[in-house]
Amino acid sequence: MVTPSLLMRTQLSLNRLLHTPLFTQIIHHRGPNPSIRRHHDDLYGWLCNRVQQPFARSRVFSSPFSSSSSSKKKKVGVGLGRNGVGFIAWYLGMVKSRPVLTKSFTCSIIYTAADLSSQTLSLASSEPYDFVRTARMAGYGLLILGPTLHHWFNFMSKILPGRDLLTTAKKMVMGQTVYGPVMTAVFFSLNSALQGENGGEIIARLKRDFVPTLVNGAMYWPLCDFITFRFIPVHLQPLVSNSFSYLWTVYMTYMASLEKASPA
Repeated sequence: MVTPSLLMRTQLSLNRLLHTPLFTQIIHHRGPNPSIRRHHDDLYGWLCNRVQQPFARSRVFSSPFSSSSSSKKKKVGVGLGRNGVGFIAWYLGMVKSRPVLTKSFTCSIIYTAADLSSQTLSLASSEPYDFVRTARMAGYGLLILGPTLHHWFNFMSKILPGRDLLTTAKKMVMGQTVYGPVMTAVFFSLNSALQGENGGEIIARLKRDFVPTLVNGAMYWPLCDFITFRFIPVHLQPLVSNSFSYLWTVYMTYMASLEKASPA
């Protein structure tokens, strides 16, 4: 027997068909053209078969519960897959259409997560989270690090466009001797200033924390930079670098939260 759900599916199929551009064109413009007439006849025959198929299938209709449950599982699986692929496609599209904005927000999210992780590891269970500190880190990622990473990787790809081992090594050296030290100094100075430290205290913090941070960075970043420069397309390099920087940012936010240094 023909079930109501089967009739509903048939009706939906017909509605979709009637609103297709091809069907609308044929209905409103048949004309004397033999090609158009042939298309009209073919479409009419296909439409008749489309209407008859659900009713023919209904004669061998089996358990409604098994078919509906399996179709639901298929729909759920397809939906999850499409959502994942859709998000990746959307993100890659945003990286190409609005690269600075997308990379800046990505960097801000990573810095937020890293700071919360750092506080979780360092704070006692009874101590509250310092969300002002988290906001400082998020702002730094959004306004400073995200945009500069975009321009730095583009600059590197222009002056050193290759991906061979020698070119990659040159990029790594540039990162460790130019970009890394500059951004480390900016990070400590800006974060200290936002906490109300004066010029002497900022300089004292840099004297205490700057060199140890660079030394630790030299042990962490070379392998990350090698993978990024060697294997990753330039428009995705900031994203990969930000992913590597999660653990590093946990360390950096910890260093930034240390007590102020006393001027000599």
